[in-house]
Amino acid sequence: MRRAKITIIGAGNVGATCAHWAAAAELGDIVLLDIVDGLPQGKGLDLMQASPIERFDSHIVGTNDYADTAGSDIVIITSGIPRKPGMSRDDLMSTNMKIVRGVTEQAVKHSPGAVYIVVSNPLDAMVQTAWKASGLPTNKIVGQAGVLDTARYRAFIAMELNCSVEDITAVLMGGHGDDMVPLPRYTSVGGIPVTELIPQNRLDAIIERTRVGGGEIVSLLKTGSAYYAPSAATVQMAEAIIKDKRRILPCAAFCDGEYGVGGYFVGVPCILGRNGVERVIELDLTEDEKRLFQASVEHVKELVAWVEKNWS
Repeated sequence: MRRAKITIIGAGNVGATCAHWAAAAELGDIVLLDIVDGLPQGKGLDLMQASPIERFDSHIVGTNDYADTAGSDIVIITSGIPRKPGMSRDDLMSTNMKIVRGVTEQAVKHSPGAVYIVVSNPLDAMVQTAWKASGLPTNKIVGQAGVLDTARYRAFIAMELNCSVEDITAVLMGGHGDDMVPLPRYTSVGGIPVTELIPQNRLDAIIERTRVGGGEIVSLLKTGSAYYAPSAATVQMAEAIIKDKRRILPCAAFCDGEYGVGGYFVGVPCILGRNGVERVIELDLTEDEKRLFQASVEHVKELVAWVEKNWS
């Protein structure tokens, strides 16, 4: 049986760590692509040399040539620059939109049948950019944010209760970070509602820490941002698609009427399988949850309007 082919565009910390997690899980053969000559080749070779030790048979190749990505089943886009001191949001958006647009247009020429997972920031705008640049059906484009936020939320709950992360189930909706919509009533620990185990004030503190989870890591690292958890979240999505696991995961997926959203990529629980986003799961939200979700959607609309205005 043919092994899946996974292309990862961007060989920085997130991209290279995606390659690491995917190879260790033997999800398929991996192409690590970057514009910097030698960077993807060196990281790919280094990871390949780890295979006898870690006992994985995935083949990893680093390249600067999109031709090497041909026939990919999954394309993960991590390309882009972080926001730097003195840089406005528009400056960041403009630069990363050009990068994501360019890499998507190149990748889709060689892998028109792939499912594309976007990780680049600002996430909601970059998912829209990749879809617009690709010309693909909306189910073939999905953004990674909700899996990461949910993982942080679950980790903080486990730390609070001193219990296994495996016993925690949770759902978050909306955008990444400040636009996150917490759903404590859908959070359980070993089947027990989290509200019965953690006082409301402590739960509120955990939710707030989750919202600023990326910023907390940036403040600690001082010269970089998170990459272990973001890349693990991305590879979990890739695994669901490659193995057609049909997992229910929170992702930036296209809503065309679901939750009253008319034609935008927003953070919602969805089923991920061989065809990408197989279905968006609609939850019955409370009035407060609807208000928070609508605020997140309005922010997405602002970002999309910016992308449309600056596309030419």
